[in-house]
Amino acid sequence: MRWSGLASVALTWTLASLVAWSQSTPAKASGCRIQAVDYRGWQAQEVSNRWLQLVVVPQNGGRVMQVTFAGHAYLFVNPKLAGKYFPPSSSQWFNYGGDKLWLLPEGTNDEQHWVGNSDILDDGPFDFRKLSEGQSCEIQLIGPSDPQTGIQFTRTIHVDADSPRIAFHASMKNVTGHTLEWSMQSVSQYDTSTPGETNPDSRRMNPEFWTFTPANPSSSYLNRYHVRFGPAENPAVRVRDDGLFTVHYVHMAAELWLDSTEGWLAVVDSTSHFAMLERFQYNDRQPYPGKASVIFWTNGPEMRLNSDGNPSMSTDPDASPYYLEAEINSPMCRLRPGESCTMDTEWFPTRSGNDFHGATDAGILIRPLKVTATEAGKIKVLGSFGVFYSGKLIARLYDEHGHLAASTQVADVSPDRTVSLENELAVPGKCSRVSLHLVDETGVDRGALGEVQVSGSGNE
Repeated sequence: MRWSGLASVALTWTLASLVAWSQSTPAKASGCRIQAVDYRGWQAQEVSNRWLQLVVVPQNGGRVMQVTFAGHAYLFVNPKLAGKYFPPSSSQWFNYGGDKLWLLPEGTNDEQHWVGNSDILDDGPFDFRKLSEGQSCEIQLIGPSDPQTGIQFTRTIHVDADSPRIAFHASMKNVTGHTLEWSMQSVSQYDTSTPGETNPDSRRMNPEFWTFTPANPSSSYLNRYHVRFGPAENPAVRVRDDGLFTVHYVHMAAELWLDSTEGWLAVVDSTSHFAMLERFQYNDRQPYPGKASVIFWTNGPEMRLNSDGNPSMSTDPDASPYYLEAEINSPMCRLRPGESCTMDTEWFPTRSGNDFHGATDAGILIRPLKVTATEAGKIKVLGSFGVFYSGKLIARLYDEHGHLAASTQVADVSPDRTVSLENELAVPGKCSRVSLHLVDETGVDRGALGEVQVSGSGNE
């Protein structure tokens, strides 16, 4: 056969990799489970599978208080308020941490702006329901009806047994007798601290914490993003040459709005080498609040002008925790009495490296795919990735006429470890293009991590 050399290479590689797969992949469990737990003093519910543990605290505004993947906890939990509960208050904000639903626009202008603080929407007790358990786990959190905004939140969270993917289905319902217009917002507070060097119980700022989202090339904002709060010239913020907007966390208050249309944001901890990708559906037919689909908030002291006009940093103790908020907005929803509006988002925890160059349906790009032809008539496949599913990477090889000539396995992969490729493949004939697909454990093609032309040796 024309590509028999590839088949023998793939067979040898596959047999050798079976041992590595069994040693490095978490043991398969029978499914996922939901159980009541005590989490840092709170009465909580935990959804878990072989990959992750997701903890919700229904009483505290239905918060997702923590997500732990491969032993790494992603979310900020305020140590001063751990295990505590305060009744809803319209004049105070009790920042427990975690992830929750909020409303936009915020402000005190009129009744079509949400004042915020720990009111019923933020801090009211949610009803908890277990919808399914086993091969998939699904829970539902139903919030109280808020007479001030006229909104009731409902959130369904879904976790499969064989993947670390977390799916959220959020709904806001108009419980009044008149028309309302709101946007709902998923607000995730990520922990941007690391243990102290001499005292592990103390915390210091993580110097290598980053967020990314694609900047809109046709943005309505100056510089392709909008500084809603904080210094207009912020050295921690920029749009890179590859079109990615990035924030390098610094301990200073800033709020940054983006009209990103690609439907994802990424949070990358280059110290621990863990990442989280949040995915959403952008709707180009409906307006977004202030035109923003994504908002980042870096927590820290606030820069303000004193009475003499000189800048100074606040000393508010509530500004001291190290965390960053990644916020996804729904379009503005005009709701008649009894109508609901929904927003679907997904989280994909994975491993990362020191670099980040984008995301696909299958994973994140640490070092993008590169394929070069060698003088020996082979091709060299290079790249580094964090993946969203367990399975195998398949290289699809195309000839100079664009025909699929062969497919071969190049690696077994798992979300709890990065995969770095430096594979040399024997390729009889001329290979002009290569795509790299992730096929999961059930045989489902989860998409490509890259598709490139083969460079070198007359292929360019």
